Amino acid sequence: MISSMHEKFLKPYNPKETESKIYNAWEKSGFFNPDKLPKRHKEPFTVTLPPPNVTGILHIGHAYESSLQDAVVRYKRMLGKKVLWVPGTDSAAIATQARVEKNIKKEEKKTRHDLGRDELVKRVEKYAKESESTILNQIRKMGSSLDWSRYAYTLDEKRSEAVATAFKRMYDAGLIYRGHRIINWDPKGQTTISDDEVVYKEEASKFYYLQYGPFVIGTARPETKFGDKYVVIHPDDSRYKNYKHGDTFELEWINGPITATIIKDEASDIEIGSGVMTITPSHSAIDFEIAERHNLDKEQIIDKYGKLLPIAGEFEGMKISDAREKIVEKLQKKGLVVKVDEKYIHNVATSERTVAIIEPQIMEQWFIAVDKKFTIPHSEIPGIKSGSEITLKQLMRIAVQSGAIEMPQRRFKKIYFHWIDNLHDWCISRQIWFGHRIPVWYKEGDVYCGLEAPKGAGWKQDTDVLDTWFSSALWTFSTLGWPRQTKDLKTFHPTSFMSPAYEILPLWVSRMILMSGFHLGQVPFETVMIHGLVRDKSGRKFSKSLGNGIDPIDMIDKYGADALRMGLLVGTAIGNDINFDESKVKGYKHFANKIWNVTRFVLENTEDVDMSKKPKLLDKDEKRIKELSLLVQEITKDMDSFRFYLAAEKIYHYFWHRFADVIIEESKGVLGNGSETEKVSVAWTLNHILETSLKLLHPFMPFITEEIWLHLDNKKNMLIVESWPDTK
Repeated sequence: MISSMHEKFLKPYNPKETESKIYNAWEKSGFFNPDKLPKRHKEPFTVTLPPPNVTGILHIGHAYESSLQDAVVRYKRMLGKKVLWVPGTDSAAIATQARVEKNIKKEEKKTRHDLGRDELVKRVEKYAKESESTILNQIRKMGSSLDWSRYAYTLDEKRSEAVATAFKRMYDAGLIYRGHRIINWDPKGQTTISDDEVVYKEEASKFYYLQYGPFVIGTARPETKFGDKYVVIHPDDSRYKNYKHGDTFELEWINGPITATIIKDEASDIEIGSGVMTITPSHSAIDFEIAERHNLDKEQIIDKYGKLLPIAGEFEGMKISDAREKIVEKLQKKGLVVKVDEKYIHNVATSERTVAIIEPQIMEQWFIAVDKKFTIPHSEIPGIKSGSEITLKQLMRIAVQSGAIEMPQRRFKKIYFHWIDNLHDWCISRQIWFGHRIPVWYKEGDVYCGLEAPKGAGWKQDTDVLDTWFSSALWTFSTLGWPRQTKDLKTFHPTSFMSPAYEILPLWVSRMILMSGFHLGQVPFETVMIHGLVRDKSGRKFSKSLGNGIDPIDMIDKYGADALRMGLLVGTAIGNDINFDESKVKGYKHFANKIWNVTRFVLENTEDVDMSKKPKLLDKDEKRIKELSLLVQEITKDMDSFRFYLAAEKIYHYFWHRFADVIIEESKGVLGNGSETEKVSVAWTLNHILETSLKLLHPFMPFITEEIWLHLDNKKNMLIVESWPDTK
């Protein structure tokens, strides 16, 4: 008969009864906090959670990310590392404000300008706080062993101090400046966005070939051509050798005769079309750069709302989408349309947040200069000496090239270097109200940058806020107390491991390297493993339009967090996309029940065996112990090499198909009819395999393994702080 201590194993495993109780026990134990771990935990191992946006609820991709990182930190904790996993959330200023503005427009028929800055910010903060509570509860449900005592929010007081300090330091170093440059303008969100927040969508449209004096030019956007008065030709194009740089000629154009100027520049591609192009410097980054090189005029054609300006004549005030065909009709009447390609496929730049078509504009904005040299006062990065002159682009390259940051996935390292090579000055100002206000004040031509407002009347603060990525780029060290020299900062930075999605390699990973290198002279993390996206079982992205979204909490309610974690982690190498299949999660719920039932069998047959001493084992049992030891070695190597998908799969197959199906079945005869010596040997072996398996499974299935561990005899420690099985 099973003892009363183990009566609970007579019932089927119920994750709903277990998981919240176990998580509360972990929190109460204090073991999420590195300062409260047992003495054997000495060497720091730090991870900062990529902070989810406070814009609603977490999706299945967040569940994968949390499961992956929790597997890492639980493994390292069992190895005896002093593990700190820092939790936090991100304000996601553009997305959060846009969500609230949309709700206000729908419910109250009002805009942010009707409410005013203070009232809108108050409402956005309220929404963010409500969303924050939901998100933190979801993260707990996944079993994430985060140190909640160190929770951070990108807009809290400590992070605000860090952001203002970082801005001032870079401003004083001459790396932050205000200037007129071409930027990505979102006419719907009414703000700038970074290059990395632009999403290119393939679109079929018309391509127009127009007669421009003696030349034929091509364009998909005739509405931008009102101000075109420069013809760009490659200096080596022999077809136009009779034209000299600076030559002018008269021509008939959209609104009458104009004078055009020849510009010789290598930006024109000899192989494309006629090899001749006109430029619109105010609305194209490439054209802007040509104009900058040759000191050309830059005339604005389109306003901030996507409407044509007075230069368009009779088309003034029209939306560009409405004006296009009318402009082409006028050009046709003038005989200036040579031909039209009806099946032109091209990529259209859209805003990631609002899906609006991006309209590049020349505007006065704040930028970080990535090609300007500065003196780095302190450096711990190999290849960069303290006191040397360097640019931010060089710093970012050397940090990875030197091996200071391990980026094992070659394809992502290649993407990283390609991004750096094509990096322009980073526009960090945003024309919204929610976020970190730029710490700059103006008064009668004077400019002041500081952590607090200057004394005296008449000073007005800059109305823009900083790009969210500016504050989140400080994340690895602002969460540890910087700019103050805290014990946490000295102990836990650089952090040890980072694993975000490949979507934010340029947006976040690279910018953390930039900020940490400049402000601390350190890399932000020692190893970065980029993970893929979670898609539906057909490989499609999750989206509202497809109706294929999955709430991870629904999956947990149906199958348990352990089953969901295994369903996400098993079978997919880090970096590859994951095709999520609910039936897979359901299968791991059955596996949890198998673990439960095997535990009951082992407990029933080992209650009277002294597990503190290893008895003389039968040859067969010795072989089983040796076999398990080899498996431990193999799984440990996989874990150390971040092959978690293999490690989880191997312990799953061993437990079910070797331990349950073979070893236990073969042991039943001995347990029923064997001698006392044989029974002790088999019982000790079964118990040893169970305990070792629970340890190996714990990083992946923490709830059920901890629940069982707490019911095993003579267990002084919780499984979360037990030692990883010996590999010898």
